[in-house]
Amino acid sequence: MKTGVTRAAALLALLAAWAAVTYGNAVAQVLNPVLLPTPTEVLKVAVETARDGQLHRHLLTSLGRVAEGYGLAALAAIGLGILAGICVPLRLFLEPVIEFVRPIPPLAFLPMFLVWFGLGEASKVAFIGYTTFFPMFVAIAAAVLRVDAMLLRAAASLGASRLDLIRRVVLPASLPGIIVALRVGFGLALFVIVGAEFMGADAGLGYLIMEGRTFFNPAQIVMGALVLGLLGSLINALLLAAERRLLRWRAAT
Repeated sequence: MKTGVTRAAALLALLAAWAAVTYGNAVAQVLNPVLLPTPTEVLKVAVETARDGQLHRHLLTSLGRVAEGYGLAALAAIGLGILAGICVPLRLFLEPVIEFVRPIPPLAFLPMFLVWFGLGEASKVAFIGYTTFFPMFVAIAAAVLRVDAMLLRAAASLGASRLDLIRRVVLPASLPGIIVALRVGFGLALFVIVGAEFMGADAGLGYLIMEGRTFFNPAQIVMGALVLGLLGSLINALLLAAERRLLRWRAAT
């Protein structure tokens, strides 16, 4: 309860600071007030786009792309990350490849994804999957490698098979690290969907933000960014709730 109150207070403080700066600037006009939209102006744009169905359409379009790209990357990262963590030859084979490709900025490949997959949905889904896979894979493999060897030896001494070790020891022990990796991956997915929708898109939150820039509507840009922030916070809260539910056994020990 106390944690929830603290989080709510932090968000309210941020909203109050935003309101103070923007309304103060509207009066003092240190900057052009158009460049610093107030909460009222942003709310007005949000109501208008929600009323005509545009916000709903853009939100669902971006969510669909993120769900596909992030979902495929998460499945691949979990599977390969666990295998790399428990299989030394596979880890030694994958490490140099991953460490070579991972530092390359994903945006450097965005034009190539458009060339390879076209301007449709495939390029955006593939771009999101490519961007989110590597951080999740590295974090999940590291979580598996951090599993206490004493736990594995104890389970093996009690007759646990290799499959039992993975299912009953490795997965439960590495689950917190896996959840963290999934949270980081989803944040990255929201980050890159904006860039992906800047080019070759006719819908989505990134397109909505770009449209605000094209028609010089800063309130629409801020509104799109806030929707992304709210969406990320919601998914992060759901992943944390799933982690607490899956790890209830730890609290009982």
